[in-house]
Amino acid sequence: MQLRLSIVCAALVLLAAPSYAQPAPVPARLVLLPDTTGPVISRHIYGHFAEHLGRDIYDGFWVGEGSPIPNVRGIRTDIVDALKTVGVPNLRWPGGCFADDYRWKNGIGPKADRPAVPNRWWGHVMEDNAFGTHEFMDLADQLGAEAYIAGNLGSGSVQDMADWAEYLTASDKSPMAELRRQNGREEPWKIPFFGVGNENWGCGGNMNAAYYANEFKRYATFVYRYGRGMKLVAAGPGAGYGGYGTDLEWTETLMREAGWMMGGYSLHYYTVTHNWSQKGSATEFEEADWFLTLKKATWIDSVIVAHSRVMDRYDPEKRVGIFMDEWGTWHDAEPGTPGYALYQQNSLRDALVAAISLNSFNNHADRVRGANLAQTINVLQAMILTEGGRMLKTPTYHAFDLFRPHWDQTLVPSRIEGPTYAFGDDSMPALTASVSRDSVGTSMHVTVSNADPIRAVALRIPLDPNSMYLQAFIVTADRIQEHNTFDEPERISKQSWSQLKREGDDALLTVPPKSVVSLTVINARRSTLRPSSR
Repeated sequence: MQLRLSIVCAALVLLAAPSYAQPAPVPARLVLLPDTTGPVISRHIYGHFAEHLGRDIYDGFWVGEGSPIPNVRGIRTDIVDALKTVGVPNLRWPGGCFADDYRWKNGIGPKADRPAVPNRWWGHVMEDNAFGTHEFMDLADQLGAEAYIAGNLGSGSVQDMADWAEYLTASDKSPMAELRRQNGREEPWKIPFFGVGNENWGCGGNMNAAYYANEFKRYATFVYRYGRGMKLVAAGPGAGYGGYGTDLEWTETLMREAGWMMGGYSLHYYTVTHNWSQKGSATEFEEADWFLTLKKATWIDSVIVAHSRVMDRYDPEKRVGIFMDEWGTWHDAEPGTPGYALYQQNSLRDALVAAISLNSFNNHADRVRGANLAQTINVLQAMILTEGGRMLKTPTYHAFDLFRPHWDQTLVPSRIEGPTYAFGDDSMPALTASVSRDSVGTSMHVTVSNADPIRAVALRIPLDPNSMYLQAFIVTADRIQEHNTFDEPERISKQSWSQLKREGDDALLTVPPKSVVSLTVINARRSTLRPSSR
């Protein structure tokens, strides 16, 4: 009986096994452009976004001083610890559309005196203003992040925005500086970035480009004089000929009329699988949806290129940086959650979108100086999800972790010679990559994404012969739909990757299907880079 059972089990195993072997890795080559020095990749490309929307602030960052969940002055401790590990160079707040309806004076002073008002953009839920300017600046300090304030141009006055800039940054005896001191903050804060409006073509006032250009100049004049040391960021375009964020006429007008007053220029790009009315599920999808999402993610590169070309005509020295201050996937809200809260799960597919986007930002670091993933907690492509006292790190969080070594390093211009990923009658490049090195050339960092869910790639990377230490990490999973849950929060995480070897003067890195891989090369004596011969 035991023998018969073993034979039956063996037969079932054979029947269950795939009828084909896994395809062998296809070859590819990373080409490092010789005798080329790239720009510095700003750490601010890896910024994040916290809007008063859904459970990003309340039941996200903010639990209140009396919460049983461990916190420091109401700010949730485990979230701060997790984000400090991966790094938050800057945090954008309070919106988004919420910013152009925000009255900052409602969020200062004793909490008992702060008025409750409806959040008119996101569900008309009551905003009690418990989390305001002082709480945000405390959060930024706990995270080690720099503050990116989004000012209210849409429904606020010039005086109100100028007063906020003064309240934040003035060190003199001015009325707003004195009000800040009365509320418990003696020293001014450092505010590196200040957005003069948000999406003013739409939720920020439905303005045309010429009107907003004049408004930007008017508001910026007084914010600049009342504030101290802030880089003023102008609001970029809405939908144009190619989709979200591609209205080149808006950029043309803004750069021609107001470029001289800008410190930065905002672009937004959301990756939506289908369309705005039916975006698709975050976790229930097939390969057709996987392919379409990742191909749309690659379009962010052409959006950056198109707007950069317009900006170059008015700013050839590239003084004005692009701030991609809202980007990421936008799926349908999870079943059972209110649509206005924008709560979505986060799968391996989202990690690939993050890697594709971050590689593009790195490769355009001459113009892209900042970016903010939308959004940090419980909203859209979040880094962290919470459920009561529990939290989990999403696949996107782990993808960001692979990119951390690029911060403030010098871009090494490169290109991939490799396969395409074909689906049906369409195709896209299978791989994206970006490369950086430190200022003295003793370390190199490479990040690679492979969108193909079936084929691995054997990527050949040129090295200096004296390179001494190679280390690789990976984010991947068995299924394209895989995601972390509160019961199994480590289904996807950053792992060491052993499929890496030396072959002569090259590194041969196996990039599995549906994965993000990072490679670090260290040589304490000399450059790790060996420019390709062609």
